[in-house]
Amino acid sequence: MKEIKIIAIAGAGTMGAGIAQVTANAGFKTILFDINQVVLDKAKTSIDKGLQFLVDKNKLTVEQKFATQDLLTFTNNINEVIADLIIEAVIERLDIKHDFFNKVAAINTPDCVLASNTSSIPITQIAAKIPNPERVIGIHFFNPAPIMKLVEIIIGAQSNKQVALHCKALIEGMGKTCVMAADSPGFIVNRVARHYYVEGLKILEEQVANLEDVDALLESSGFKMGPFKLMDLIGVDTNLSVTTSMYHLFNQESKFRPNRIQQQKVDAGHFGRKTGKGFYEY
Repeated sequence: MKEIKIIAIAGAGTMGAGIAQVTANAGFKTILFDINQVVLDKAKTSIDKGLQFLVDKNKLTVEQKFATQDLLTFTNNINEVIADLIIEAVIERLDIKHDFFNKVAAINTPDCVLASNTSSIPITQIAAKIPNPERVIGIHFFNPAPIMKLVEIIIGAQSNKQVALHCKALIEGMGKTCVMAADSPGFIVNRVARHYYVEGLKILEEQVANLEDVDALLESSGFKMGPFKLMDLIGVDTNLSVTTSMYHLFNQESKFRPNRIQQQKVDAGHFGRKTGKGFYEY
């Protein structure tokens, strides 16, 4: 397998921007792609703020900040997405992921590694309609990517295990802790954590307690953030998308059922911190 020197990230939302900051800060030439220029501009501002925060905390020198910024390229032209490793962080829709990967597969070499940051869709399903599916794996970061240490590496039915192990070593070299996961809906973390959100929403729906009390109770039990604060941080829309995906992947098992309260928030455009209002106001 060839050495990875250039990494491209597709999707410049909160997660994609965070991953781009991680890879550039680790010394890799990084391309951040999004079809929406406004989203790209916001991502650049977000990354600059993230790097300045590290400088202010004496975790990064000013010189290192400038060096990281020099490694970053922002583009809305898919023809510029030429890299050794491409990590997709777009919406949780299989058709959109297939469309993106097939477009970049056509302009990159056959040994370019194609990785998905999907939270729930099996890698085998993603790889099924992509040329050279053996080079398709899952590299699942957690939000916020510059802070969270954990990364799941997922091997699909056709994935080359050596490609996955090579990427595991690469990501660990960025200071992350990687775990290998089998290809199953939600993998490890989202399968376990889904009920953290779903049951919190059921408690709210059934008026057992208000959301502030649910958050306070779980935080006092040792969790850093309650489910409602965490959904606001991740994005209420993103969280609902993952829940909906897992609900269908598990053949509509009731324990994964999306909640109408969360759907109403999304319908109203209350996506959490990124819109200034979700379950809380910011």
